[in-house]
Amino acid sequence: MIEELREEEIVKKVGGRFKLSTLIQKRLVQLNAGARPLANADNKNKMQVVIDEIMQDKIFLDTELNVQVAAGAKEPGPMDMDFRNL
Repeated sequence: MIEELREEEIVKKVGGRFKLSTLIQKRLVQLNAGARPLANADNKNKMQVVIDEIMQDKIFLDTELNVQVAAGAKEPGPMDMDFRNL
């Protein structure tokens, strides 16, 4: 199990267990759709990447429960494809 989920710090950071669950689910959907990770993703599963993004204050839920990228963090988007070397 991911250690950060055992601590109350991440729950308090997001504003409750419901919001934490919502943020994780919505961000996983974005990552699965091709969004770039905002945290180091080397040899990590997507769940750990989302937890790292939350703990590093790179993502949060707005008042309408939409995932937002914190100021200063690079906006996630579709992966850039470089077709020059194909």
